[in-house]
Amino acid sequence: MNNEKSCPLLPAQCRAARGLIDWSQAQLAQAASVGLSTVRNFETGRSNPVKNNLNAIRTALETAGVEFISGNGGGPGVRLEKKLTQT
Repeated sequence: MNNEKSCPLLPAQCRAARGLIDWSQAQLAQAASVGLSTVRNFETGRSNPVKNNLNAIRTALETAGVEFISGNGGGPGVRLEKKLTQT
């Protein structure tokens, strides 16, 4: 998992991350224990959540298997974490 300083969470990343795991805004809000309006307002760019709420959103998405990618030349993004399989 990346930390917030190396890869700040952007509204577009949040929307894309939800899409990857097929979560609604309400599901993300519940998983992060934040208000639905917090998620909605962040994703639309209306407001930025307080630091602890933003961290909770990021943690909920990472726990669900999302990996945040820093803007290392190609711009910031998201992807699903690779799962190690045992044989």
